Amino acid sequence: MIRNIGLAPLSALTTPSDELIRMAANAGFSFVGLRVLAVTPDEPHYDLAPGSPLLNRTLRALDETGLHVVDTEFLQVNAHTDRDTWLPALEAAGALGATRFTVAAGDENLSRLTDTLGSLVADAAEFGVIPALEPITYRSVHSIPQAVAIAEATGVRVLADTLHMARFGATLDELHMAADFIDMIQLCDSPLQAPAETEGLIYESRAARLAPGDGEQPLADFVAALPEDTLISVEVPNDAELTLRGPQNWINHLYNTTRAMLEQPALIPVGGRK
Repeated sequence: MIRNIGLAPLSALTTPSDELIRMAANAGFSFVGLRVLAVTPDEPHYDLAPGSPLLNRTLRALDETGLHVVDTEFLQVNAHTDRDTWLPALEAAGALGATRFTVAAGDENLSRLTDTLGSLVADAAEFGVIPALEPITYRSVHSIPQAVAIAEATGVRVLADTLHMARFGATLDELHMAADFIDMIQLCDSPLQAPAETEGLIYESRAARLAPGDGEQPLADFVAALPEDTLISVEVPNDAELTLRGPQNWINHLYNTTRAMLEQPALIPVGGRK
């Protein structure tokens, strides 16, 4: 099966969205994700609010390349996160035609987190957007079953990321059983050996992932555990490679390695890994 694959913004975060779209199209990607809300003080902030010059350039790039935006990101939902934080991001997502908005859990009180996500889901519906909860190794929701339980309670979707699944020990059975809640899987590779400390896990996640097939993870198995129509997005931030190759060559490499990886057969059937 020939699968359409997308490019996640973290793969080249220093590239503005209009340029990212053109580079993704040049490489062969079919869709993109875009960051509409900055996560750290050190990263670039891109104003994609309705009416902004960058949004206008971005919409023009989408029109001229034929690509579309599936997902927007990224909100860490903490104890005090509220509508004042997420409404501007949802407005930008709606203006881009996105259908998903990625969030992660930053609140250790999972009952309160669930209530907050329920409110977010209700607000997001007004923009034609559904939040997608990404379980992350070093956050309060750090397993597929946890994310599914919150999805059942709130209406969020679940975003599966192969780095985090490898690091928190997700099984193929967990992934397969969660398939009804998962619209997209984010692909990257990594060594089998995880960083020993939380700081190392965070750095690896944000700046040292490997292109699909350049590491040691069973990515074909993860993909095979989900339905064939599950969207695939390539999320591979690697500061060293991006600097060495430049954005276009790095994005080309990600497309080519992902295509090669998708041609590999899965080695472990669902139910075969505990």
